[in-house]
Amino acid sequence: MSRQALKTVNILGVNVCVVNLRQACLFVEECIKHKKKTYVCVAPVSTIVDCQKDPEYNKIINGAGMVTPDGIPVVWLGKLKGEKGMERTYGPDLMLSLCQLSEKEGHRHFFYGGRPETNSLLARKLQGLFPKMKIAGSFAPSLMAKGQLEQGDVLRRIDDARPDVLWVGLGSPKQDYWMHRHRDHLDVPVMVGVGAAFDFIAGTKPQAPPWMRNSGLEWLFRLCCEPRRLWKRYLIGNTQFIYYCLRDMLFKKDLGA
Repeated sequence: MSRQALKTVNILGVNVCVVNLRQACLFVEECIKHKKKTYVCVAPVSTIVDCQKDPEYNKIINGAGMVTPDGIPVVWLGKLKGEKGMERTYGPDLMLSLCQLSEKEGHRHFFYGGRPETNSLLARKLQGLFPKMKIAGSFAPSLMAKGQLEQGDVLRRIDDARPDVLWVGLGSPKQDYWMHRHRDHLDVPVMVGVGAAFDFIAGTKPQAPPWMRNSGLEWLFRLCCEPRRLWKRYLIGNTQFIYYCLRDMLFKKDLGA
């Protein structure tokens, strides 16, 4: 599935791809096969909200090879606009699916982000689930400012590992800026920003039960787990998201156009 074949739907100015998990995996597979250098962003509600306030960030997200509907409310809006085949393409699910697929295809994976102990647990968990997958390496960076360039020796370390997929787990918007700024500095075909997927799969942070993830209530679970860190994102951000949706409905800008 080529970039041109990916249909998109405009969600408050963000071109979110009309995909499901299988189609997203096929896109990454095609990029690896043809050595197409690109990056993939996952778009929950918080990403859509941040794009309303930061034109540069909006440009970075829309410059991705694929923007997946990571949040259930994003999928609801897509379906409201007539895209009935759109399904939630959640970062942790995308990682697990591609790792499983890579057992057959032999793709190499590198993990950038997280903490050393998280990455060690992640590698063990993935290797246990998918014994034949190839883990090329991992690196846990020190705290970096949004948009800060990584040191050249770290970039060489990634390139020397020859990964087919570079998983970036810095959280949004930092991971999206990182992928955009480093796209031309790395030889890896595909970079995928997956937020908290490192912690969820490694088991260092609890993941919401499936019924909450599928009903749009995952934000509530995460807020209860990390209230001090996430209260602004969810209490203020979700309110802003509703406001932006209502504004565009009333003024007939994007939603329902």
